[in-house]
Amino acid sequence: MVGQEPVVRTLLNALITGRIAHAYLFCGPRGTGKTSTGRILAKAVNCLDNREGEPCNSCNICQAVNEGRALDLVEIDGASNRGIEEIRDLKEKINFAPNTARYKVYIIDEVHMLTEPAFNALLKTLEEPPPHAIFILATTESHKIPLTIASRCQRFDFRRLSQSAITSKLRDICEKEGIRADAQALVLIARMATGSLRDAENLLEQLVLHYGLDVTVDHATEELGLTSDHRVRELAHHIASKDIAAGLALISAVSTDGIDLRQFNHALVEYLRNLLMVRAGAQDAGDFAAEASAEINELAGNLSLAGLAKAIRLFAQIDFRADPHSTLLMELALVDCALNMEMAGTETKKPPTRPRTVSVEPEPVCEPACAVSKTAEAPDIQAPPQSQPAQVVREIQRIREQWSGFVDACRGIGSSGKLDALLRGACEPLSLEGDTLVLGFYWEFQRGKVESPEYRSLMEKKLQDVFGVPYHVRCVLAPKNKNVKSNTHASNPVVSEALRMGARIIEEEE
Repeated sequence: MVGQEPVVRTLLNALITGRIAHAYLFCGPRGTGKTSTGRILAKAVNCLDNREGEPCNSCNICQAVNEGRALDLVEIDGASNRGIEEIRDLKEKINFAPNTARYKVYIIDEVHMLTEPAFNALLKTLEEPPPHAIFILATTESHKIPLTIASRCQRFDFRRLSQSAITSKLRDICEKEGIRADAQALVLIARMATGSLRDAENLLEQLVLHYGLDVTVDHATEELGLTSDHRVRELAHHIASKDIAAGLALISAVSTDGIDLRQFNHALVEYLRNLLMVRAGAQDAGDFAAEASAEINELAGNLSLAGLAKAIRLFAQIDFRADPHSTLLMELALVDCALNMEMAGTETKKPPTRPRTVSVEPEPVCEPACAVSKTAEAPDIQAPPQSQPAQVVREIQRIREQWSGFVDACRGIGSSGKLDALLRGACEPLSLEGDTLVLGFYWEFQRGKVESPEYRSLMEKKLQDVFGVPYHVRCVLAPKNKNVKSNTHASNPVVSEALRMGARIIEEEE
């Protein structure tokens, strides 16, 4: 077994102490060794020369299991034998004693595919199993297993294998089979397998069948539609150095060479993730070869966490289903990343901001003179200052154009689920001051609410979700200069208070 040490250790202890359960539930992604572990467990419990829990692999029973002729090991495909009749047939045969072994072991693969009546029939057997029977249920979708079934099994969760573990196993296979494979080729195969050892072994076999016993990096790149590390690293460097021209040229070259853009983009996201892990001080959570660690450490040290997070988010959300051969989405993500990439140390530095104007008095809604005075102190509502950089002007324009959709996205947020009600028709984006979005509120009530730590935190999180940038929020009073039709409501305290809280007059009667 490779990469499943907790599972192996627990099963070995059970075998050594003789505490064998009558039912096991093996859960985990495909290709991680669930069925293989079931076969090994079947050998171990029936081995004639069991040594410290390990099967000897030389006795008659171990040989029979290895060669697929063990009568007391029954493997059932849950996808094609999912009905109640198949399970009833199993129930009828299970009471027969094993032929030559101590235990009769039943492995039901993809058990989540069984129908509800089949699960009910299986439940009765699990409740009252014969002493000579052991069930091993394997599934890739544990959430589909009824709780009544799962509660009667010992559950083991199999995890995806790391690239290093898969690479090491492939190296062992190559040594035993006389395959001469480049180390980098094995790394590419391990990356393509995405945590599945079975997939990695199949890919290696595919390469050997095509190219013979000599497998090179070029073979792996050509046959599997992969990309070698150097172009992924080069693109990451172009993003970090904000070299848009070189980055666009590299993406075009990758497409021209026939490289699968989805695979190339996936490799880039993985590389950026490793940079993020190193930058955050979580190197152990990364999954990269030791020889690449020095370069990753050097590049990660020059980038900010915010910039890396934005880059990963932009490239990870690219959907190639509409046009898998188009480079446009990757090119747009590259430009966006390069324009907004922060270097290390810049995330804590903010540009100086203008003095904050806050009114502590209730805002009169019917005195134009006062409104004009407030507007004079607030930022210009109509357009950002012309002295701002063109990138900032375009960004605030983008936020304004999408503001209505952002307000709709805030529905259901907040302690009362009404953050959108506090924003709708009550404010508008005024300007950008570094990474701070200045919002102009027409009334003090809404400004005070959104300025509170709770709502401001929720709003900043939603801004990042919608616009992809970790903006801070600053709220100021910037009331509209309205031509008031009449002042008859001024003497009505109920109407005045309603207007102060954000209500508006839609009709007046004489």
